[in-house]
Formats: sequence, structure tokens, C-alpha cells
Amino acid sequence: MNEFTLRTTSFDINQTLPNRFVYNGSNCQGENISPELEWDNPPEGTKSFAITVFDPDAPEEGWWHWTVVNIPAYVSKIPEGASNEKHLPQGAVEGETDFGQKGYGGACPPPGKPHRYIFTVYALKKAKVKSDFDSIDSNALAKASFTVKYGR
Repeated sequence: MNEFTLRTTSFDINQTLPNRFVYNGSNCQGENISPELEWDNPPEGTKSFAITVFDPDAPEEGWWHWTVVNIPAYVSKIPEGASNEKHLPQGAVEGETDFGQKGYGGACPPPGKPHRYIFTVYALKKAKVKSDFDSIDSNALAKASFTVKYGR
């Protein structure tokens, strides 16, 4: 059986995150564009997908940069710039970031050591879940992720 995988054509995950995907605010001056994400080989029984972007290196308990839930099971790609522009699949819902806004909130670590940004897609056993991590995690059949770094 093929492995559930996540990839992007928006940037090279082995390089630093490009400025177009960095937050625009909080002393960061990026373009705050959500990247293209594409996944393959979800497990049998997948009813929907969820996407998260999380910075585990942020103070306290990390920082949530993007949460999207209720992506229909027939979808396997989110185009670049989909967040905040109503280009998400019908029925998909964006949760609130730790910036206090719904939609994608790009990387914006404090000056110093680069932070890791973990992009994850979850294959879910339910068609609809709440946009909090516990709801996503408790309904996950499988997940696929990649990590990219960004510092300033």
C-alpha cells in the first residue's frame, strides 16, 4: 500500500520559507499567502481532510498558523493563495490562528534562531469536525506532514 504523503510546489521544503508565505504584521513584512498543498494516497474510509500549520518552537505551547477542516474527501489539492480569498473547497472552514484571525497566518518568529513550521494534512473519519486540534486529532485515520524553517 502506498504511503499517505503531503507536498508543495510553492517552495523547496529544504530551503528557508520564502517571504511570500511570511506573515504581514507583528513586525513581519511578508505577503501572507497560503502555499499550495497536495496530498496522495489517503487511507480507505477517509470522509474529509484537515490541514494545520504549527510552530512548535514558539514560546509557551507553540503557535497555530493555520487550521482548515471539513475539506471534502474528493479533494487532494489546495491551491496557492486559497486562504482568505474564498478559494477553498466548498464546505471547508478555516479556524482562528494564534494571531487571533481566521485564515492563514504565515511564519513570524521573534528575531533569533529559526523556527520550524510543520505543515500537516489529516485524513479524517468524519465529514465534519470542529476546527480545534483535539477534534482533528481524535478523528484522524492518518496524517502526512513536512517541516520548513524560517528565521529573521
